[in-house]
Amino acid sequence: MNEPPRDKPKRRPRYTGKNPRHFAEKYKEHEPDRYPEDVAKVVSAGKTPAGTHRPIMVREILDILAPRPGDFVVDCTLGYGGHAAALLAAIQLGGRLLGLDADPIELPKTEARLRALGFGPDVFSVQHSNFAGLARLIPEPADIVVADLGLSSMQIDNPERGFTYKFDGPLDLRMNPAKGMPASALLAGLDPAKLATLLSENSDEPNAERLAPALLHAPATTTMQLAAAVRKAGGDDDTIRRVFQALRIAVNDEFGTLEAFLRGLPYCLKPGGRIAILTFHSGEDRRVKKSFKAFEAEGVFSEISQDVVRASAEERRDNPRSTSAKLRWARR
Repeated sequence: MNEPPRDKPKRRPRYTGKNPRHFAEKYKEHEPDRYPEDVAKVVSAGKTPAGTHRPIMVREILDILAPRPGDFVVDCTLGYGGHAAALLAAIQLGGRLLGLDADPIELPKTEARLRALGFGPDVFSVQHSNFAGLARLIPEPADIVVADLGLSSMQIDNPERGFTYKFDGPLDLRMNPAKGMPASALLAGLDPAKLATLLSENSDEPNAERLAPALLHAPATTTMQLAAAVRKAGGDDDTIRRVFQALRIAVNDEFGTLEAFLRGLPYCLKPGGRIAILTFHSGEDRRVKKSFKAFEAEGVFSEISQDVVRASAEERRDNPRSTSAKLRWARR
């Protein structure tokens, strides 16, 4: 009896050139367990493998927060889980960590990744949420709170999320694609004066008034259309980065979320509790610095960092995305 013909497995789409350039083509980087040597080469070149994220200043954060067995920790921005994994290892036995993240695409992946490392529901739980209302989300004040306000590499590198202008994709920029409006819709609804204010306040763009009318002349719907419009108006790559940053902050109400989080901090930490916040641009750092100083003056915080902590020269070389990071900390 003849067997029915078997379907041939689909061949992987070919890419042009010697090495894959697009996010979806980097299949080896998406499967580090199968291709560890290839991924190691990417890391050794100072790059972040596609679909992953390299946590910043892990050693410094552990030194500052001094996690102990039994601590209750809240990671307000779970991301790829790098900081959470290090903290979970330090608080065993008896410790618990709650991880929050506004990104519904990456959160289940990270939960599965940390579960595979052996962290069960008794020590590690997740919640799909931003950190604005942290005091309402936690069952009790925490020993440690940590927040990394930067974008994760897997968000930046995936063109479908609209965070990168290196490759074309929808001009979205939302952490949660199911909530709010994409950046393209926001841009289409602004007048030059409002866009100029947004660019100035959210990214300190020095040429905001000149850029705004040019960007609205032909509203962009894709990332490369917006990048091209900025260049046509006389901007360079730094200008493009600031424009994307300003729109992303507006779309996700990042400053409003951060300010609400900072106001609620006294209710989120036990006496002696520690907090560390990583910021990546001046608008974030100003707000954190001002809040910490105010709480210290009021006697809420017993100690705060007097200066920002920066990534080491070695880390900046190995992971260039750590270059702009600033770490501030405080103790209840």
